[in-house]
Amino acid sequence: MVAGTDKLPVGAHYGLRDWLSQRVTAIVITLYTALILGIVLWSGGVDYATWKAVFAHGAFRVATFLFMASLLWHAWVGVRNILMDYVRPMGVRLTLEIVVVCVLVAYGGWTIAILWGHP
Repeated sequence: MVAGTDKLPVGAHYGLRDWLSQRVTAIVITLYTALILGIVLWSGGVDYATWKAVFAHGAFRVATFLFMASLLWHAWVGVRNILMDYVRPMGVRLTLEIVVVCVLVAYGGWTIAILWGHP
């Protein structure tokens, strides 16, 4: 309920939450990108042996997973907002949202398989 009225608010009201999640995920993405850039500069480039050594550390795999989770959430919020704004037929929008969620979940699973799967 809105203070001072007896009417229920209508609409999605995702505004502040979406804005904040986009900023937080963008910070995580930026920090990870800086980490990768630092590794490349520190190593004087990255070859297979360096890359394999970096990913051998569990902390780096966790950082990579947090980066991917942030990237996937950032993508979901952005695509969902675009679909809500520009795709008017409810059935089409719902179908597209389901497809996007399935793809993003598959990417998340693929990330886990790459980071912690067996070679």
